[in-house]
Amino acid sequence: MRVGFVGLGAMGRPMAENLLRAGFAVSVWARRPESAAPLVAAGALQSTGLAAMAAQCEVVVSMVTNSGDVEALLLADEGVLAGLRPGSVHVDMSTIAPDSARKLAQACRNKGVDFLDAPVSGGVAGASNGTLAIMVGGDEAALERVRPVLEAMGKTIVRVGPSGAGQVAKACNQMIFVTAEQACAEALRLAAASGVDPARIHRVFNALLAGADEVARSPFPKLVLEMTLLRLCQQGPTLPLAEVLDGLARLEARLDDPAASTAAPPGDSTRAG
Repeated sequence: MRVGFVGLGAMGRPMAENLLRAGFAVSVWARRPESAAPLVAAGALQSTGLAAMAAQCEVVVSMVTNSGDVEALLLADEGVLAGLRPGSVHVDMSTIAPDSARKLAQACRNKGVDFLDAPVSGGVAGASNGTLAIMVGGDEAALERVRPVLEAMGKTIVRVGPSGAGQVAKACNQMIFVTAEQACAEALRLAAASGVDPARIHRVFNALLAGADEVARSPFPKLVLEMTLLRLCQQGPTLPLAEVLDGLARLEARLDDPAASTAAPPGDSTRAG
């Protein structure tokens, strides 16, 4: 089976690399040829255009930024859908709006192509290790056809429901994640405002999380508790929560950083790099 891959950023490139390691023939397309160079060196075929790439493939995977990007790459005159043959499958693993996923699924159905919205959770570490959680919306039979492809990139694959359901599941996942971040921020600010050393509360949190297997394995306690929140709370109890959350947002891309648990807080000039 030949798999096309579009979107070779921090998440997409390791996902495509895992497909190569699993033995799939992989074709790639990138706006900047240099983005594809490491994959081409590893054995991927570099395509000259989206439609040309899709015409070679039974499955095309996309991992890009937002709804507009997915719609553009799929629906353009020389986009992915122009090249896909009836019976092929487009798997979009980006995080987009559920309505956009449903719109794209209908456009694909009109051409006899299956569309799966399959956003992921697990960050760059999960993408690199092939342990992503994948939330799938779309036809069950189409999912089974591409399951080996998804298994090369993820550990947990759950069909949530029809088209758009995968994106709804991702939104629910993000709500839980952000709520947990906000709770950590509020807890440490309460400690600081009450004259209690947030670092000691941090030690308590670590002890509690050590007994909660799934939570302890997630990257957010390490990043939130050891980096951002301690630094922000130490600036004083009057720090606006919006600033705390802004700091979290700016560090979201570093959730997979293996050095996060030992690095100095953001803004500390002594931190390496």
